[in-house]
Amino acid sequence: LARIFELETNINKIPLTTFKGDGLVISTPTGSTAYSLSCGGPIVYPTLDSIIISPICPHTLTNRPIVLPENASIEIVLKSKNNDVLLTLDGQEGFKLKYGDLVNIYKSLNYTVLIKSLFRNYFEVLRTKLMWGERY
Repeated sequence: LARIFELETNINKIPLTTFKGDGLVISTPTGSTAYSLSCGGPIVYPTLDSIIISPICPHTLTNRPIVLPENASIEIVLKSKNNDVLLTLDGQEGFKLKYGDLVNIYKSLNYTVLIKSLFRNYFEVLRTKLMWGERY
């Protein structure tokens, strides 16, 4: 049974908003074409240094995705006493959260090196993946 819960969100210790809905997706530009996109988040070019917050089924129409600089520190506090809230990292097994739990998100000092094809560019991948320009 779906339940709406509240996530108080601060950026660099400054209040942003309290998101009400099914959750939040926090992603990098690389992840912007995955779950974040399915939640209505923007497609962000992979070399842009940024973090994206995309609400999942927000209860308020004014809660929209936001793109932040890569050095932003994000604090999320669970403000609902709902027992069915999970923190899931990259689709792995979830961790149960309880009222008042704080999740801190910030850029890692570690990097992952990705291999780039010499035969396909980013926009070709987008056109193929999203079927841009195809008629039904």
